[in-house]
Amino acid sequence: MNVFKYFCHQIPERTFKIKDHYFPVCARCTGFYISMFSYGILSLIIPFTYTLNSMIIGFLLLIPTGVDGTTQLLELRKSNNKLRLITGLLGGIGLMIILKTLIFIFIY
Repeated sequence: MNVFKYFCHQIPERTFKIKDHYFPVCARCTGFYISMFSYGILSLIIPFTYTLNSMIIGFLLLIPTGVDGTTQLLELRKSNNKLRLITGLLGGIGLMIILKTLIFIFIY
């Protein structure tokens, strides 16, 4: 059973391929997962104070992902996997900053 189908559209043209094997998620989701995992590890090593400003930074980092995805969806332009990966990497960092800020605000 492919659990990734619940988290990603998995369109072959938007998915990285090594030899004859496609990644289980698209290029943008690949960027999200890489940066979310990396940020999770680095945030344990590098101290960072989460405030309202960090929440704003998190939302700003999500903007390129939203613009790329929306303009592609509306067929205003055609995106490519390299751009999808980059916007996914930025979006993953932004999402983790937002999540860690919310955890810090509500738990600590």
